[in-house]
Amino acid sequence: MLAPAFSARASNGILKVLSRLEKLYSVAQSRRVDHAAMQQPACAGNALMERAGAAAYTVMRRRWPQAQQVGVLCGAGNNGGDGYVLARLARSAGLGVALGRVAGVPRPGSEADAARQGWLACGGAEQADVQATLAGADVVVDALLGTGLDRPPTGRVAEAIDAINACGRPVLALDVPSGLDADTGAAPGAVVQARATVSFVVRKQGLYTGAARDCCGELAFDDLGVPTDAVDAAGPAPAALLDLDALRVAFAPPRRRGAHKGNFGHVLVLGGDHGYGGAVRLAGAASARAGAGLTSVGTRAAHVPALIAGQPELMARGVDAAADLAPLLARASVLAVGPGLGQGDFGRALLGAALDSGLPLVVDADALNLLAVDPQRREDWILTPHPGEAARLLGISTAQVEADRYAAARALHARYGGVVVLKGAGTLVCDGQAPVGVVPYGNPGMASGGMGDVLTGVIAALWAQGLPAFAAAALGACLHGAAADAVAARRGERGLLAGDLLDVLPALLNGTDHGAHLGA
Repeated sequence: MLAPAFSARASNGILKVLSRLEKLYSVAQSRRVDHAAMQQPACAGNALMERAGAAAYTVMRRRWPQAQQVGVLCGAGNNGGDGYVLARLARSAGLGVALGRVAGVPRPGSEADAARQGWLACGGAEQADVQATLAGADVVVDALLGTGLDRPPTGRVAEAIDAINACGRPVLALDVPSGLDADTGAAPGAVVQARATVSFVVRKQGLYTGAARDCCGELAFDDLGVPTDAVDAAGPAPAALLDLDALRVAFAPPRRRGAHKGNFGHVLVLGGDHGYGGAVRLAGAASARAGAGLTSVGTRAAHVPALIAGQPELMARGVDAAADLAPLLARASVLAVGPGLGQGDFGRALLGAALDSGLPLVVDADALNLLAVDPQRREDWILTPHPGEAARLLGISTAQVEADRYAAARALHARYGGVVVLKGAGTLVCDGQAPVGVVPYGNPGMASGGMGDVLTGVIAALWAQGLPAFAAAALGACLHGAAADAVAARRGERGLLAGDLLDVLPALLNGTDHGAHLGA
């Protein structure tokens, strides 16, 4: 039975917390907001484009204050119009500006056309030679496509993107790096590798997951003064940017002085077939560090001595058959099944017993691979697949998962129920009801063995302490990524080990390590 410590408070507060987080919108919603805003006198005509160009210019000067020469590449749409405005402002400020026009001129009478005429009227010139535009630039401005992408870039635009990436100068992307799908975060073809991106009006969901984490660089945002009622025209946001501090304050309040270990749940970690005892030790240690009152481990008997010697706070028991689990299951409140489980008889027996137990489950690693072979749906579990495991669960390729991570997370929930944590760059948390939660923490140093085992233990511990499943998954994924960021900030990303996160977790969970984590 789940520990009651935070259940009522968490259940009442989860939607309230999500409503206060930064909302992420689709491209279609962004366009609805643009349209609604332009119906209002304060945003009519070229007002929004002028503000966007000014906001981008401000970010450029703040980010590269020493830059004296700017190369601006403009497309024919509104994104190009933003580039023309920035170019005009930079020229007026005394900077050298070379502007390259790619893929034609804006439609006559459009806002982008007005911005282009303003650039020409101030003495600015255009050229078709992309290489000449880039030559000598201290910073390059990408104003080619914005959110207009619905297929891989081709022709001169694709050539311009390749030239930008090859020029060796820092790049500021306007709204979206050209070539990036602002809905999915995927790059179906050539994509600008920006050092910084400034996004306008509403935050686009595709900038926070998948390939976007590599090509957006530092993210800045400006709402351009768009009124709230115009933003409301977008409708409910499909995703939200998770925030560790907000989740911690809401779902991990200070403990009562009279609390005891029985108030904070009992996690049972199941796994560790021959040769994989380290996986269950990591998951068990993570559970303890994330605040579970008790943590037990059911694993191969050969692993028990080393596990207890290395982590004496864990209660380890050797199990060779499902029947050996009965006394452990009787005491547990949440099961974490999968770390080092294997897909042989041992793994199948432990997973079968876990599924039959009626207890809440956090399912990872080979437990997910076994589930892909024999699918079932239930609501009392949290699934934590990486893209490869997600592909097997859905019967598609890993590339298809990464092509639209939001769709994959929703498809996993639709097929299997419960809460899905789709790991990767910009981890997603989906329960089919609340907006998809996007984790802004984590770094490439996490690409090492055992990281998923730690995440499994953290989520199980939070769930055992009485948090709702979505809150446990969201807070757990944020803690996991933020702990890795804190370690990487001190030691660097290469050589980061899963066990390095364990000592950082308590300070982050208790809010005593302010500034140790970095959001997006």
